[in-house]
Amino acid sequence: MQLTGRYVAVVGPADGARPSDLAAAERLGRLLAGRGAVLLTGGHHGVMQAAAHGCAAAGGTSIGLMPGLDRSQGTPEHTFLLPTGLGELRNGLLVRAADAVVAVGCSWGTLSEIALARRTGVPLVLIDPWDLPEDVGVVVADADAAVAALGRLPAP
Repeated sequence: MQLTGRYVAVVGPADGARPSDLAAAERLGRLLAGRGAVLLTGGHHGVMQAAAHGCAAAGGTSIGLMPGLDRSQGTPEHTFLLPTGLGELRNGLLVRAADAVVAVGCSWGTLSEIALARRTGVPLVLIDPWDLPEDVGVVVADADAAVAALGRLPAP
């Protein structure tokens, strides 16, 4: 199943990411790159860095949408780092720029991205999230299942 031409945002905690979150994000980045998707993240460490690392290892392209104005605050695993100067509002830009969002783990910032995806109708897949209402999105257990769920989405 190809995801070529799709932009997939991988969101999750920068601080406090669990080892399982980091492993899932890295595998997800690798799988998405292998299927031709462009990875979008918030450009920082934690889940974002792990996803970008996996993407880079598979020869993919990752774009980090930075909250601040200083590109050097991003992680080098990203192919491109774009400073937005929007602070936390960049979460909305990240979600709206994506054809789908995969949330790995959870934090308050991640929860805002989950909510924005739901409110705006952007397809959403969750890997090991906080307990949320059942109608939030597709809940899966691992990166392979997340990519499989994305492959079932209609073409953009």
